[in-house]
Amino acid sequence: MSRRADASQCGGVVVEFESENSRDLRAKEARSIPGSALIYLKGPKFLIYVSGALSMWGDRMWHFAISVFLIELYGHNLLLTAVFGLVVAGSVLLLGALIGDWVDRNPRIKVAHASLFIQNTSVTVCSIVLMLVFSYKQRIEQIWDGWLTVVCYTVVIVLADVANLASTALTIAIQRDWIVVITGYNRGHLAGMNATMRRIDQVTNILAPLAVGQVMTLASNVVGCGFILGWNLVSLIVEFFFLSRVYRIVPELSVKPPTVEDDQVYLQRTRRTERQGEGNAAQPQPPTEDNCNSTMHLKEISNFPQCFRRFRWLVSTCKDGWKAYYRQPVFLAGMGLAFLYTTVLGFDCITTGYAYTQGISGSLLSVLMGVSAITGLMGTVMFTRLRKTYGLVNTGIISSCLHLGCLLLCVCSVFAPGSPMDLNLLMPYFTANSSSEPGGMGMQRQKHIYPLSGGNNQPLLPDRSSIHWTNNTVLFDNVPSGTAPESYISIILLFLGVITARIGLWSFDLTVTQLLQETICESERGVVNGVQSSMNYLMDLLHFIMVISAPQPEHFGILVIISVLFITTGHIMYFFYAHKAKRKHCLNT
Repeated sequence: MSRRADASQCGGVVVEFESENSRDLRAKEARSIPGSALIYLKGPKFLIYVSGALSMWGDRMWHFAISVFLIELYGHNLLLTAVFGLVVAGSVLLLGALIGDWVDRNPRIKVAHASLFIQNTSVTVCSIVLMLVFSYKQRIEQIWDGWLTVVCYTVVIVLADVANLASTALTIAIQRDWIVVITGYNRGHLAGMNATMRRIDQVTNILAPLAVGQVMTLASNVVGCGFILGWNLVSLIVEFFFLSRVYRIVPELSVKPPTVEDDQVYLQRTRRTERQGEGNAAQPQPPTEDNCNSTMHLKEISNFPQCFRRFRWLVSTCKDGWKAYYRQPVFLAGMGLAFLYTTVLGFDCITTGYAYTQGISGSLLSVLMGVSAITGLMGTVMFTRLRKTYGLVNTGIISSCLHLGCLLLCVCSVFAPGSPMDLNLLMPYFTANSSSEPGGMGMQRQKHIYPLSGGNNQPLLPDRSSIHWTNNTVLFDNVPSGTAPESYISIILLFLGVITARIGLWSFDLTVTQLLQETICESERGVVNGVQSSMNYLMDLLHFIMVISAPQPEHFGILVIISVLFITTGHIMYFFYAHKAKRKHCLNT
């Protein structure tokens, strides 16, 4: 009789005795759970996530803080902020291909360490300069008749631009190259890792501006600069160690194929050597006019200064990079993504400045930014599920339709009650003539055009000296009463469209990103992504030019319509790519 039966007959408690094998198996499983977690924590994916989180956190803090600092330094309007945007976009536009070529030509660990060091060092030095400017602003303005202030502005913008270039190189290296190698070129794992990196980016987009904003609000701008300075120093050490660890764990990262140009140079040298060998065996040929001309041409090139030859090489590298980008089968998809950057429909300093003029407080804007980040997270989740169900190309089509559908709300906001748009501002000649009409009609129209100002030259934002930051709420002292719009329907529709559109936006962005990762060969991955960054910043440059050309709140509705037209054009380009990709797939099958 079994022990269970004996226990039941005696009315006792049933006790099951486990064998030694079952106990060992359970103990092994219990040890394997923390062991597998420890292995994951030491694995390359987790280290990349942590390193990326630190880098993104620092970038988000810096981007938020530099916008506030520039407005604080030049508080009359958004001119300095727009100039900074132009410099950043122009530099990446010109140097994007060179940055990508540098990523392709050098070892992966060297690129990562150099980019990381330059980025964090530039932000650290720039923070020190800003601390000095904020601490001794009145004294600096009195030196050289105020020209020292201009020098400080220039130094700040240049250092911030160098930091952005280094950040671009680091992003290309890690998020466009390292991740592909770490996942072993597995499409499912690559999609999951891309989505996770984007989720980290969205979470840092919520928390990082809140953290540095609270420091600046509760303390001062000087303390905020010091906080960013300390963060970058700590982040530099941690990221340096983690990336080195990943490079040692994944041996495939140390193997890098030669670039296409290196292969061509090698073949040319081999053929030249073979021809020289054949020429030595044959009889020497008498010199001809063509040979003399080619020899003289080579001598002229060799006599050029080193700087000129270097400049020719840089121009040639840029030209080859753009040609390589154009040859890619995903050219239209990449162009479509770039067109999405010509927009004012995002949570940047331009939209923030417009929201302030419409009576939206800083605290409410912080909440809206958090909600938009949540919808961005929803877009990353939607991307992974749609890719598994419908495939990568169809995911882009669905995301495009969703993005465009949500942006229709922004178009409706332009004509909704409470919108400050006035088309009379586009016709200064007729506006000037109407000011001389009898009965004071010109003065009435002028008041309607500038409802938030007391004069024609009132900037988009009031003087920052009249702004108090209290718990992220902006209070204007010198703004006349009655600045709130007649209706909030327009601003509600605008932000509702912007927030919901981010679901389709980030899903589409992840789709094109993975298409670039899967399609581009490894030897051209850096230069093509560098040109893609240049295209993105080129379209972003148009966005800043639009804002500079039309800086008043009454122009914002026109900028919204132009932005939607650019976004629609970008999605149409992707539709053409999807049609070609499906047609090619059908022909191959």
